[in-house]
Amino acid sequence: MSPARISAWKRAKHRVAHSIKLRMVLVFLLLAAGMTFVFFTGAQRAFTMGWREAARPLLMDYVDQLTRECTAGGPTPSVERARDIIGRLPLTVTISGPQINWSSHPSQDPPDWLRDKHEAGTSWRGDDADNGPDWQGILQRTTADGHVLTFGINGEAFERKPRMIGFALTGLLVLTLLAWLYVRHLLKPLDAIGEGARRFGKGDFSQPIPERCIHGPDELGELATTINTMGQDIHQMLEAKRALLLAISHELRSPLTRARLNAELLPETADVNPQRDALLRDLQEMASMISDLLESERLAGNHTALQRAPTDLPALARQVIDELRARHPAAAKVAVHAPGNMPAASVDASRVRLLLRNLVDNALRHGADAADPPSVTLTSDAGTVTMEVRDHGPGVPEEQLAHLAQAFYRPDSARTRAAGGVGLGLYLCRLVAQAHGGSFAVRNAQPGLAVTVTLPPA
Repeated sequence: MSPARISAWKRAKHRVAHSIKLRMVLVFLLLAAGMTFVFFTGAQRAFTMGWREAARPLLMDYVDQLTRECTAGGPTPSVERARDIIGRLPLTVTISGPQINWSSHPSQDPPDWLRDKHEAGTSWRGDDADNGPDWQGILQRTTADGHVLTFGINGEAFERKPRMIGFALTGLLVLTLLAWLYVRHLLKPLDAIGEGARRFGKGDFSQPIPERCIHGPDELGELATTINTMGQDIHQMLEAKRALLLAISHELRSPLTRARLNAELLPETADVNPQRDALLRDLQEMASMISDLLESERLAGNHTALQRAPTDLPALARQVIDELRARHPAAAKVAVHAPGNMPAASVDASRVRLLLRNLVDNALRHGADAADPPSVTLTSDAGTVTMEVRDHGPGVPEEQLAHLAQAFYRPDSARTRAAGGVGLGLYLCRLVAQAHGGSFAVRNAQPGLAVTVTLPPA
């Protein structure tokens, strides 16, 4: 089998495996073919088993009547009368004897029982269940003068049989097409239900599943109603969680500001300074966490407002690295790799600054003990900007990579607490990338961890 045929077969198999409509039509087609086969074989079996008792006497009387008609009551058959019979009936007549040897259809092959008789050279008789009825006793008659009349079915009269088979196959195909159209109409609400479920999964609850799917008096209508109810419940839950988080974040800002002010007003003495500095660091961490929470809620909305403007990304990356030197002295070693003629990118500079700060801060915290410092690589191709921040630290187990960009996820709690952070940094980076219509990917660079953000043109 050629590769093209193998590929077509795989595509067809994939479509059948992933489409309940096609499977239902195939089941209908197989059922129709099976019922047709069972009907015809059963009817044929019933006819062949019961015709001997019911039809044999009638058929023998009929052949006797034809014989009398051919001989006109005399001992010698008449060819003219035989021709008259085949002109009226779809039969064949063969006369063999001492005076007349004539066949109405010499071009047709003799029946199987007559060929077997001639080949064997003996009188053929088949009365048992294996060989069938006594065709010689039914279809052959011998006149008084020794002529043998053999009657048979004229096969030329049934030349339309293949045509009828074609009509039957055409009818079966038409029925299959009608079944396909009906099944497609019947399962059409599944498309709308699937689209609605995907919208709910992406957090878009503005458009429920259409009413035409809900009002159906069947299981699909009930399913659509259930999914719409589930979507409304999830939406209310998310809105309540967002409102609670925003309220708590806003309410915490004022007491944190007062606590920071009181801490700064403490006397600067050798005994108090260590506790004062530790308190200020904790308050700053809490303030940063609240800011990150508020920003994540803003970015998680369906209609995030971006303030896009042409931005020099290499210069922005160097500014972020300079700002991080106060917390990470090793930031001075972070290298920025970018082409010299890299064009300005239309992005929200404040959000991209947040993204780069979190990525570089994460690389410095987890790759500080590595031999090589972290690096930032920027490229641009047809307006698409790619930013990669890599460290040379221990990396992350493969099974945890898919969870790194989830909110509050920390792969190694002990290490992360020692290094700082609550698990919002990479989550915010993913939200910034998605708000720009881009992608966010994490991989083990061996050694170290590499985070790649791709931003399409605006």
